[in-house]
Amino acid sequence: MKQDLKGLEDKLKKLDEKIAEVNKRMPAHSVKPPIMTELFELEDERHALEKQIVELKKNPADPV
Repeated sequence: MKQDLKGLEDKLKKLDEKIAEVNKRMPAHSVKPPIMTELFELEDERHALEKQIVELKKNPADPV
């Protein structure tokens, strides 16, 4: 599904908020695997969104 730049940036902001929330739940020691898995998945999604935003800014007439 094609999304405009504003929609992608809004989604990126929400992902940043989720990542911050997961980081707050992380204990200083003995991090549980489910929390790390959630964090890695959110960071992967964030990275993919960043790539889409960069591509969209390079080629605004040809959205990703």
